[in-house]
Amino acid sequence: MASHTAASDPLARLVSTLESSPAMYLADSGLASYPGAPEIRVAIESLVAEQKDVLSRAANLIADREQLLPQVAFPIAYTAWHDVDLRHLAARVIESLKRQVADFTVLAGAAGDAAGSDLAGRAQEIARRHAETLEGLLVRLRAGLAGQTA
Repeated sequence: MASHTAASDPLARLVSTLESSPAMYLADSGLASYPGAPEIRVAIESLVAEQKDVLSRAANLIADREQLLPQVAFPIAYTAWHDVDLRHLAARVIESLKRQVADFTVLAGAAGDAAGSDLAGRAQEIARRHAETLEGLLVRLRAGLAGQTA
């Protein structure tokens, strides 16, 4: 029988952070329907794919421990984003990724849970790399260099 997962559990916090993120919301609400540069859409799709892999691995660990997955919802404020250009929303995603890096640094350092720490470290690396990628992409778009590699 599955037991309750405490909100302070590092894996539960990792799942909650990722599942309620702006990038996950954009993907779940139909990323293709948002106006804006296709390069941003591709970058967010790549981010979400990697984070969904981490979520899957975290869910498996939680299930193996016979705990329940945390119930997560998106903030209601995200619903105002429909029809907002992806360039503007990318800045929100970057802010979120930077917060994730800090959060996952703490989770990766949690004592007594090697598997959870490793997964948090992986999530931290993904967040850092994609924040840098999106920041570089926004710089290239502002400079009119869309479609060119850095």
